[in-house]
Amino acid sequence: MPASPDHAGPLARLARDQHYPAGALYVVATPIGNLADITLRALYVLTLADAIACEDTRHTRHLLQAYGVQATLLAVHEHNERQATEGILARLRAGERIALVSDAGTPGVSDPGARLCAAVRAAGLRVVPVPGPSSVTALLSVAGIAEGAVTFVGFLPPRGAARERAWQRWRALDTGLVLLESPHRIDALARELAALGERPVTVGRELTKQFEEIATLPCAALEAWLAADAQRHRGEFTLVVHPPAAPPADDDALPAEAQRVLALLLAELPVKTAARLASAITGVPKGALYQAALAQRAVSPD
Repeated sequence: MPASPDHAGPLARLARDQHYPAGALYVVATPIGNLADITLRALYVLTLADAIACEDTRHTRHLLQAYGVQATLLAVHEHNERQATEGILARLRAGERIALVSDAGTPGVSDPGARLCAAVRAAGLRVVPVPGPSSVTALLSVAGIAEGAVTFVGFLPPRGAARERAWQRWRALDTGLVLLESPHRIDALARELAALGERPVTVGRELTKQFEEIATLPCAALEAWLAADAQRHRGEFTLVVHPPAAPPADDDALPAEAQRVLALLLAELPVKTAARLASAITGVPKGALYQAALAQRAVSPD
């Protein structure tokens, strides 16, 4: 077991004074772009660890070189996950400290690592979070959402019926949504978001990097915003769809278009289905439409 690194300075001592039990997996967040965003505690753990598990050893070696950290690297990715997990469990049982990193950001949050963490916990061993950079918290911090719940969605299925089912499910919620998307699918997501009309979305591109861009605009305007500059199709995207407006006090306060759509759907569908679809079409909260539908039907909930 290597000795604890002797970092100098009062700030480094704050990281060093934390207890770091042996035989534990340390889930370490690393920068999503700007290398200066690494935390002192993350650097300490990466130096202290007996080995670092990562999805791409070349990428992680380059990252560690930027901080002057030398370490044994263990490749853990979708093609060797089962065998790699068994090896890591053996090392943890032997009392080693293993750090887990992804290529960027926080492992296990729409990134590899969740299965390894689950296996370590199932084996009765300890998993320790070392928090830090995340595109999700970075964008939420500047989105200006003061009220309302927000649901983390992450990446939708890439295509086909699975994507359509997922999108229908998520956009019917009465909460904000946090979405992640790649540059080659951002146009498709923009077309899907257009159904939410004037509901605001905050979009972050290349977060923390030199050409970072953040904008808040109506969902219906996102496709045009992307088309206005060819550079806007470069880099990874994080999007926060803001929570829907507060429910109206009564049926009369519902927008006229929402009332019209709801009436048309109620003529053919059960109350719950009509309310859900009307919400997806108009952006009005599903709960308000459901209550309005019950009032129109004057029947018990189906």
